[in-house]
Amino acid sequence: MEGMSEREYAAHAGLSRGAIQKARKSGRLVIYGDGSINAAASDVRRAQMTDPDQQRRSIGGDSGFSGPADSSSYLKARTALTVYQAQERQLAIQKKKGALVDRARAETLVFRLARQERDVWVTWPARVAALMAAEVAAEVEQQSGEPVTIEAAILQRVLETHVRAQLDALADLRVSLG
Repeated sequence: MEGMSEREYAAHAGLSRGAIQKARKSGRLVIYGDGSINAAASDVRRAQMTDPDQQRRSIGGDSGFSGPADSSSYLKARTALTVYQAQERQLAIQKKKGALVDRARAETLVFRLARQERDVWVTWPARVAALMAAEVAAEVEQQSGEPVTIEAAILQRVLETHVRAQLDALADLRVSLG
């Protein structure tokens, strides 16, 4: 006997005897004239003719995805898809519960509030001028002893307007974010 028997070659290749018999029938083994198997030549031919995914599956490796690409990349892509879908569902639930705020709407409200605040600061000198005049008038009155008249109603109205504008802006923001 020149080469190995089916059992010897099965042990050599790490395959079952049935797998060796199938390889023999399909022509993936090199056989000597006496029916024994040429191990070195058969290893080369089997490597050339056998699908690597099929080999991995037969020895219990990998998960069983066929194709030329690495099957671990498929598993990674599938895992990423599953994670993405779970996050998407979680966001949908939070949106239904009202825990999420629409970004565009929130930006609009914040910019509106910022504009109102800017307008309040821009008009600040005009509003404060009356208060400063009242303080100056009071100081002049104290120092000189002569009465200086400034209409209290104008000062009161300026203060009320400023306070009311601030309270309205905060109420609008609270209602909008609701």
